[in-house]
Amino acid sequence: MAKKQRKSKNLINKKASFDYQFLESLETGLVLTGEEIKAIRANKVNLSGSHIKIIGGEAFWVGGIINVVIGDQQRTRKLLMHKEEIQRISGKSEEKGLTIIPKKIYLKHGKAKLEIALSRGKKLHDKREEIKKRDLERDAARSIKY
Repeated sequence: MAKKQRKSKNLINKKASFDYQFLESLETGLVLTGEEIKAIRANKVNLSGSHIKIIGGEAFWVGGIINVVIGDQQRTRKLLMHKEEIQRISGKSEEKGLTIIPKKIYLKHGKAKLEIALSRGKKLHDKREEIKKRDLERDAARSIKY
């Protein structure tokens, strides 16, 4: 009998892609409770406004909201990363003034993974250019459609 394969659901942080320019990405694991993993499977997660902090040589996800019935929805969650990765990414963020932002959360082989990115904040004129580009593409798609 063939095993039933589950589609993994990606929850993408769209606001971060508008506000930040991603320089380097990394996949990390999460330390979660049973209630939280159930909420992730049900797409009850909000990534916007959250960030990654390095405290005492360990990485933590701060400000991420997972809608659970029992427990704290916005608690600080530990990330599972190798020490070398933590040292490398924290060194770059301190040295160049970059921030570490969660890009997306998804399930991989039944385990929750958080994709984080070393990123630089966009300036106002960069955001305006992106909006103009999006509007032009939308208008071009409309004209082709009709």
